[in-house]
Amino acid sequence: MTGLLNARSARRIATAAAYGGGGLSVLGATVYGLLRTQATRARRTINGRRIDGPPDPDGLYGSGEGMPVSFVVLGDSGAAGYGVHTPEETPGALLAAGLAEIAHRPVRLRTVATVGARTEGLATQVEKALIEEPDVALVIIGGNDITHQVRLVDSVRRLSETVSRLREAGCEVVVGTCPDLGTIRPIRAPLRWLARRASRQLAAAQTVAVVEAGGRSVSLGSILGPEFDAAPGELFSDDLFHPSSAGYAHAAAALLPSLVGALGLWTAEQEQPEALRGDGVLPISIAAVAAADHAGTEVAGTVLGGRSRGPRGRWAMLRHRRRRPLPDAAEAYAGVTRE
Repeated sequence: MTGLLNARSARRIATAAAYGGGGLSVLGATVYGLLRTQATRARRTINGRRIDGPPDPDGLYGSGEGMPVSFVVLGDSGAAGYGVHTPEETPGALLAAGLAEIAHRPVRLRTVATVGARTEGLATQVEKALIEEPDVALVIIGGNDITHQVRLVDSVRRLSETVSRLREAGCEVVVGTCPDLGTIRPIRAPLRWLARRASRQLAAAQTVAVVEAGGRSVSLGSILGPEFDAAPGELFSDDLFHPSSAGYAHAAAALLPSLVGALGLWTAEQEQPEALRGDGVLPISIAAVAAADHAGTEVAGTVLGGRSRGPRGRWAMLRHRRRRPLPDAAEAYAGVTRE
């Protein structure tokens, strides 16, 4: 019953965003007061460990024949690679190298993601991204919307508009949904539990909106949670908030198969869902909640019985894609276009 109610909530938020609904939120005003107080303390801990801004990974990756695949990365600090020291450690570089290896074509990477971005900033990023006439885009956004108390309906609506604009331009879109802020070590209880709850509800609503707009989502959720707990020194950067190079590589390995799928690079056999891994067709709201609870899960629109929609809304394919090893991005870098 709990899962059904969560699914209804995710669908309700996404629907309200699409049709201009009211101020739906996860947390009440009193709880947000506590959230603000503890968030301020967490920021003091985080900001006490300053690190340099993200390095610029833009350029050409890989080799082979044919026109380069145009790949753009939009979003926040997690998309930009804040916390690492060299371009090849950023998620954009790791994914560009991986795409080039699988496509047997060069990949031209352009990063327009910015540190501190919220969904309201995606409109400007899209304008920059479309200059590149991208073939595929990765968007990672949502964490700053939670910490800045952005209304969920506003956050989801802006993300939906972003995906729609990119799709209208002929660009395939993969969205890494809101990470689980409850895995961040400087965030203490009860803020940790509240942050986890808010993150997962936003992630589920994002998934509904992304699929309805023609994109596909990958749940980042707590993908780094267990590993962070086991090896915080390895997977956190120096600010104890953002991933390290190993942490970004772990997330990139989960995102790469969905980018490859979006570009249609898998064989028919590789695209077959695997029932033993839990793949299957579900109503989008149910799939969204299942993905939010299981990091690394892809959700994309599909057709069942010749119809894209059923009694409970859009049909969606839920996949637990197999992760692939990532090539060395430094070795794959083939063109100097960095400024």
